[in-house]
Amino acid sequence: AGSQPTTHLAASTMAANVVTIGASVFTAAPARVFGRRAPKCNASAARDHHGPQQRPQVGMGAGGNRKFLGQRRGDALVAPATGRRAILQQGPPKRPPRDLLAMEEEMMGGGVDNEEPAKGLLGAVWKFVRPHTIRGTLLGTTAIVTRQLLQNPELFNQALVPKALMGLLALLLGNGYIVGINQVYDVEIDKVNKPYLPLASGELSSGTAVAICTVFALLGGAIVAMNFEPLITGLYAFGLFLGTLYSVPPMRLKRSPWAAFIIIAIVRGVLLNFGVHHATTAAIGLPFVWSPPIMFITTFVTVFAICISICKDLADIEGDKKEGIKTFATEIGAAGIAYLGSGLLVFNYCFAIGSAIIRQDWFNLPLMIGFHSLAILFCIWRTKIMEYQGFTKAAVQKYYQNIWYLFYGEYFILPFL
Repeated sequence: AGSQPTTHLAASTMAANVVTIGASVFTAAPARVFGRRAPKCNASAARDHHGPQQRPQVGMGAGGNRKFLGQRRGDALVAPATGRRAILQQGPPKRPPRDLLAMEEEMMGGGVDNEEPAKGLLGAVWKFVRPHTIRGTLLGTTAIVTRQLLQNPELFNQALVPKALMGLLALLLGNGYIVGINQVYDVEIDKVNKPYLPLASGELSSGTAVAICTVFALLGGAIVAMNFEPLITGLYAFGLFLGTLYSVPPMRLKRSPWAAFIIIAIVRGVLLNFGVHHATTAAIGLPFVWSPPIMFITTFVTVFAICISICKDLADIEGDKKEGIKTFATEIGAAGIAYLGSGLLVFNYCFAIGSAIIRQDWFNLPLMIGFHSLAILFCIWRTKIMEYQGFTKAAVQKYYQNIWYLFYGEYFILPFL
């Protein structure tokens, strides 16, 4: 007779746990739900079933206290809110403590620019040329040339090295001119958005900056004209012209968000990759042919440059509004631009993965899929961190810095695609 309540208790225990586990699976409950221990099926448990309970027990029969997992509705045992239901009941996730956010900011450093005071004139000039853009030009040029030489190692000649270095120097000078002339005409905006830049901080005078830009443009153009064919010289001059239209009144096309991202995409995506590839093939005596990796990197970087042009104004919203400059960031807001930029990057990486799967004979499939899958995860992770930080100016500066890291990474793998 004493075994019958125990048998009923065991049966109801099993039923309750099955319902709980089923509800947990359906609602994606945390793993700890599955770690609940059922009570021992013995005589003492049976006695507890009929008497007052000192503590709730899991898996009791139909007649006991129901507060341990759910509430009785008729004859059904309803599991408590778990998974999505529990999250909705608890409200939005809490932001991390401020000390954790400060630790993350300290670990990641500042934005793309060095905000420390310049050490002397050379230090000010180095800040003036925006080193993060210099690194992008340097890596892109080196990667394209390396890719071409790895495909045709027998055509390498040491006599080509000085010419290659002169071409690289010309590109860096052109890069310096474009970012420099932009600072000359953005000095009032930069006093609000980027007060650490050399013109805004007073480390360089306006006259010195204009002189530096003039030297950069003339010297770079002369190097290209003396060392490369007219087509390359024309492309180089066209890039300087677009950079001038972008920043200098009365055109100052940066005031139009559409014109701004088109110019940046053309200069950073098409002119750089096409021009360097064309100059390299001509220098080693090969006819110009679009190889699959070069077609890929030109398309990929052009889309990536659009993302850069959209996101570069994230930290400049305050100054741009003050000067009446309309950008996507001032129109949509920091959060909208961040999500748009991340979505564009994820689309670009999916395009890379899809291209490798469709044309496996063109690419290094494991590298293309592995690298770009990791890049997608990294992009999502950094976006979520920015969400937790509330899209503050410091948060979006970190986000923009990480976009450039992803940009560098693409050129690092180009020779091996």
